[in-house]
Amino acid sequence: MGIEDSHVYTVPINDIGAVVHRCEAKPYKTEDKEKAGEWILTHQYVIDLATKEFGTVIPLTFDTIFKGDDETVKQWLRGEYRQLKTMLEKLEGKAEYGVQVFVENDFVEKAPEEKEEIQRLKKEIENKPKGAAYLLQKKLERKLELERKVLADKHAKNLYNQIKKLVDDVKLDSTRKEVPEKWKGKRMILNLACLAHKDKIQNLGNMLGEVNKREGFAVRFTGPWPPYSFVGEIGRSKGEKVK
Repeated sequence: MGIEDSHVYTVPINDIGAVVHRCEAKPYKTEDKEKAGEWILTHQYVIDLATKEFGTVIPLTFDTIFKGDDETVKQWLRGEYRQLKTMLEKLEGKAEYGVQVFVENDFVEKAPEEKEEIQRLKKEIENKPKGAAYLLQKKLERKLELERKVLADKHAKNLYNQIKKLVDDVKLDSTRKEVPEKWKGKRMILNLACLAHKDKIQNLGNMLGEVNKREGFAVRFTGPWPPYSFVGEIGRSKGEKVK
C-alpha cells in the first residue's frame, strides 16, 4: 500500500517496469508537517520494498507525477527505455552511502600557529604601536584562516582520493551544511555521496573506521540508501525531465 493507502502496482514494458499508484494530476500539498513526513516515508518504504523484490530500482523523487494513465507511463518507458536500461545496469547491486568527515577545531587551528611566518607576525605585533598592531592583527587573522582552510582542504583531498578508489562513483556535496548534534563543535571538511556495490562496502567501512580512530578526526557513515544522487534527470523528448 502506498500514499494515503493507495494500491501500488507495476506497469511493465519488456524487461523493465514502473512502480506506481493512481493519484490526482497535481502535486501533494499540505500544511501539516507530520502528514508530509508520512507521505515521504511511505514513498521511501515503497522504494525499499521494490528494491527487495526486484533487486535494482531507479528511485524517483517524491511528487513525480505523470498526467495520464498506465498507457502514458508505458509510452514514457518506451521512449526512455535505453536510458533507463543503462541506468539500471549502472545501479545493479549498488546503493548510496553518505560519508561526512569532521575534524576538531583545535586540530586545524593549532597547526598554523606553529608556522614561522605566523610566529614572526605575532612578535611584530607585540612591538608595534597600537594602530599598526591593529592592522597587523587583522592580517594575522586572515593569514591564519587561510592556513586553516588550506590544511583542511589538504586532508579532505587526501581522503577523497582514498575513498574514490573504493567506490563505483562519488559526488561532492557542500560542507557548509549544519553539523549534526553529535558532531557539534567540529568542522566538516568532507561531505560525499558514494555509490558502492555491496561487495565493496566492507572495504570502505574499514577505511573510514581507521580514519575515525585518528586523533582529531570523526566520521559519519550512513546507508545503504536508494541511489538518488546518481540518477539525475531522465527524459530527452520535448524538453520533459523526470527526476
